[in-house]
Amino acid sequence: MRILHLIQKKQRRGAEIFTCQLAQHQINSGHDVLIVYLFDGDAEMPVSEKLLVSLNGQKSKRWWDFKAYSTLNKIISEFDPDIVQANAGDTLKYSVLSKLLHTWKQPICFRNASMVSNYIKSPITKFINSFFYRYTDIIASVSKSSMEDLNNLFPSTTEKTKVIPIGLDIDKINFTPSKYETKKFNIIHVGGFTFEKNHEGLIRIFDRLLKKNNSHLHLIGDGPLRKKTEEEVEKLNLQHSVTFYGYVNNPLDYISGGDIFVLPSIIEGLPGVILEAMFCNIPVVAYDVGGIKEIIKEDITGKLIKKNDEETFVESIIILMNNPELRNKIVSNAKALIELKYNNSKISDEFISFYFKALNDDNKII
Repeated sequence: MRILHLIQKKQRRGAEIFTCQLAQHQINSGHDVLIVYLFDGDAEMPVSEKLLVSLNGQKSKRWWDFKAYSTLNKIISEFDPDIVQANAGDTLKYSVLSKLLHTWKQPICFRNASMVSNYIKSPITKFINSFFYRYTDIIASVSKSSMEDLNNLFPSTTEKTKVIPIGLDIDKINFTPSKYETKKFNIIHVGGFTFEKNHEGLIRIFDRLLKKNNSHLHLIGDGPLRKKTEEEVEKLNLQHSVTFYGYVNNPLDYISGGDIFVLPSIIEGLPGVILEAMFCNIPVVAYDVGGIKEIIKEDITGKLIKKNDEETFVESIIILMNNPELRNKIVSNAKALIELKYNNSKISDEFISFYFKALNDDNKII
């Protein structure tokens, strides 16, 4: 099978990293794969550069980027894929508009990696998204919650949607735990500085925690809200207890050296970083949003907190700090779950089987 993947840009974000890992597994299984990125980016991706092709798109013109739509058509004509997979961001928009303008015939698979209802703010936005989903042949939702959210908002997607989670390249994982100050409890967070990740709430949570326990917060990632978060840290006089690392190439080193991983996000699909923490034997405390409850079970594989309940979030961190027996139970169960259900080699096979549904469906849109 020949598979063309579309990603937003060369960046070390969850959607792009997983797509590259998925592509490599598909290649290892004997398939021909090409990855096309819409916009320029300079991050080093976990896949051979020869598989990466730039569309030279312009984000400011993404609604009328006709040159890029034409370039995609040319790439599809030359590579002749059996299926085109759009992986989050603007990739569905570009694939559908290119297909309509240039009438290429390949089916489109969309990977739904979030909770779309959180981004539908007006009837016109809903109408536009409905239009794009109409021209999507199959949809792989990252979690049951993401699938139900999409199907409830757009009932026409129900028959063509399936849950296929993200996973880890378990056989390739290696890390050297960072050495933090052992006299403090080291709290780790990995995520882009965007509103979804809720750094503002995280800083409030840590401020409460610091009044009760000697801790240090390690923030890995970058993004548009980093400066605002740094200002909030200074405002609360926490700068000696919070470290900003920016983007790193080896987040597992930072995660594995910590004591507790926290994720108080307000929007998530199924965050791969939680899987990474669980595999590294680091207990997770997270808000119950999106598909997180499908992997975090209270006091079994982690601590699951009602969204925006900052007091309980702090209490749960302290419980894990003071209860080694519970910590050991959680990390043991969590790692076993990852090894059983979230191995990318198995998930790659699920995608291949799902593609055949689009290829064999006589009613698919062409």
